[in-house]
Amino acid sequence: MTRRKAAVLLMMAVLLLLFLFCLPKRLFNSPTSFVIEDRDGVLLGASIAADGQWRFPYNASVPDKFKQCIIAFEDKRFEHHPGVDMLAFGRAIKQNLSAGHVTSGGSTISMQVIRLATHHHRNFWNKLLEMVMALRLELTRNKNEVLALYASNAPFGSNVVGLDAASWRYFGRSPDKLSWGEMAALAVLPNSPSLVHPGKNRSVLLKKRNQLLDKLRAKGVIDKSTADLSKLEPMPDKPVPLPQYAPHLLARFVSDHKNDPQTNTRLTTTIKANLQQQVTDIIQRHHMVLQANHINNIAAIVLDVETGAALAYAGNIYHSNDPLMESSVDVIDAPRSPGSTLKPLMYAAMLHDGLILPQSLVPDIPTQIAGYHPENFDLGYDGAVPASKALARSLNVPAVKLLQKFKYERFYDFLKKTGITTLKQPADYYGLSLILGGGENSLWELTGTYADMARVLNHYKKYDGQYDPADYHAPVYAPVVYQKPELERTGLLDAGSIYYTLEAMEEVMRPGEEMLWQQFGSTQRVAWKTGTSFGFRDGWAIGITPKYVVGVWVGNTSGEGRPNLTGINTAAPAMFEIFRLLPVSREWFEKPIGEMVKIKVCHQSGFRAGEYCDNPDEMYVPQSGLRSPVCPYHQLVHLDRNKQYQVNSDCLAPDQIINQNWFVLPPSMEYYYKPKNYQYKTLPPFKPGCAEADKAQPLELIYPKDGAKVYIPLEADESRGRIICNAAHRQAGTKVFWSLDDTFVGTTKDFHQLSINPAPGSHKLTLVDGDGNTVRINFTVLDKDK
Repeated sequence: MTRRKAAVLLMMAVLLLLFLFCLPKRLFNSPTSFVIEDRDGVLLGASIAADGQWRFPYNASVPDKFKQCIIAFEDKRFEHHPGVDMLAFGRAIKQNLSAGHVTSGGSTISMQVIRLATHHHRNFWNKLLEMVMALRLELTRNKNEVLALYASNAPFGSNVVGLDAASWRYFGRSPDKLSWGEMAALAVLPNSPSLVHPGKNRSVLLKKRNQLLDKLRAKGVIDKSTADLSKLEPMPDKPVPLPQYAPHLLARFVSDHKNDPQTNTRLTTTIKANLQQQVTDIIQRHHMVLQANHINNIAAIVLDVETGAALAYAGNIYHSNDPLMESSVDVIDAPRSPGSTLKPLMYAAMLHDGLILPQSLVPDIPTQIAGYHPENFDLGYDGAVPASKALARSLNVPAVKLLQKFKYERFYDFLKKTGITTLKQPADYYGLSLILGGGENSLWELTGTYADMARVLNHYKKYDGQYDPADYHAPVYAPVVYQKPELERTGLLDAGSIYYTLEAMEEVMRPGEEMLWQQFGSTQRVAWKTGTSFGFRDGWAIGITPKYVVGVWVGNTSGEGRPNLTGINTAAPAMFEIFRLLPVSREWFEKPIGEMVKIKVCHQSGFRAGEYCDNPDEMYVPQSGLRSPVCPYHQLVHLDRNKQYQVNSDCLAPDQIINQNWFVLPPSMEYYYKPKNYQYKTLPPFKPGCAEADKAQPLELIYPKDGAKVYIPLEADESRGRIICNAAHRQAGTKVFWSLDDTFVGTTKDFHQLSINPAPGSHKLTLVDGDGNTVRINFTVLDKDK
């Protein structure tokens, strides 16, 4: 081989390599707008690109109308040439030479794509380079892809780039919904983008559009009547605002995208556009009422139970022109105090662990634990209340009692396992207040956790009594492909415990309906829970059906509390109105009998029946109920023949003693329980002369408790206040003698309350009844100056 021949081959190889690699790996690197669409492709919102352009991301789909228009206007042989149209190029050279200046470029659509990507200055050598790169482009891209690149990056006047952005900015619709007249007007703009501006250019734009319509008629693409009618259509005017159906979700997408900047800035979400608009309208209507009480913000979310997908995402009202509303804040993802909305999770967890049964009595009495003094919302007490009723009524004291038994450290870990990530402090930081809203949670995660419970219950039968750990996952707003489940025999919560939790939540009285909803067969069955944070700063309502979860938050993003800002009054009405938008079904969760066992349950206490429970009920409970405690409130008592006194063998012959089962509550629980439960019978007193050893303690101090730390505030007149001490005695009419630091301070009978005024420091309080029963406790009065 001669040197010349080798040089020629080398030169050809170099040219071939230059040709093959003359295109960058990515043609277009300009920033694009963030765009979110609903599940059917309806535009929900978009933001301007980082460089100030309305430039939607690349769209591989090009409407046929635009294809016909742009080919007829720009490159009539587009579908037949290899990227360069030599006939058009030769004609352009001839016209330019005749005119003495450039009148025609002869560029194909493929060459224009190269110019848009490279920003080459217009000269002869760059034109040749564009021709080479256009040929290379069409080696690896088909005609539809080339056309899509052009449609996505062509200028359409002002700061509008790409067909998608132009269609929305000039006509307020997606390109596939444009008429022939509208599409023809857009097709002529990339050739002269400045024509879109108002003024004398409008007549030139009109002329070009009509000429294009005539071309389409001549080619047989449209008929004469279509062309004539299209010419009557108005020209695009000043840009129109883009839809803002989900502005907070758009902002969230922009924020989340920073964690994965390589992903597309166009997102097809799981949102349903119609539902999104309806939910937005509902929260806006409720906001107008709430604003009268200076409650400025409300958020709502609707989730699909099966997938956890968000069907509606209204992160707040949206008043962008009123900064005082702070409506730009997305409350759905903001950590707030959840009030009582964690109570169902604890109830389910305790059922799962066999610590309670659905109807087990829980103490509801004044309580002070290590200085923590919870109170019910109505400031009253029931003495004892079934756990399910305590949940339905959202009683605080029973919830704290249950958490004390469950241990707040354990509950904290349980919440973490369900997917709660907003608890940033260690468990000891929250303590027992965790169950009453002492922590922080987001509407996003809480509605997701409620959906998790419903999903586990729905899947119990589907998975033949097994559990998928992946059923506990955060909600999503973009479609996700889930993996095949890896099933386990046990779950974080068993189906039986979840079922009874949702049953208890369904019994909550709906606002304004007074339980009458149950009389209407078409009304949706909903398990729901409200929450109100301390200081009336947050109102919550979350509802569950087998298919949907709806969550609503009401409050001020500033954290300002307002009177009557409660979940039941503010959030629940909006939640039920949203449920009325959803398909109504009376179907309910199927009872997971396979995860249950039938046992005997004490009718009065709700505990597992012991030997002293009369006429126990048989009921299905979670299998863990087999290890739940036996009823502690039934005992065998010994009575005389008239059943007027308790007796023992010291004072009555054994053949004259009647043995009877008796439901007995501790004195402090009995004190509050008896007035609200007429069927409760107080234990008879011991017959005089019977041995003291068999007597149960009939006297109990309700407040203060042993070891309590008490602060006594000043009265309005600056005088020192007093402590109201409260005690309970099982026997009516008994006198109780009170002593403070071994000094007698008073006597009470029947109603055992006494006010005292101890000085700051440590004290001892002693109570003695007429039979010598004694109670002693120590407490400390705090000094505000220390």
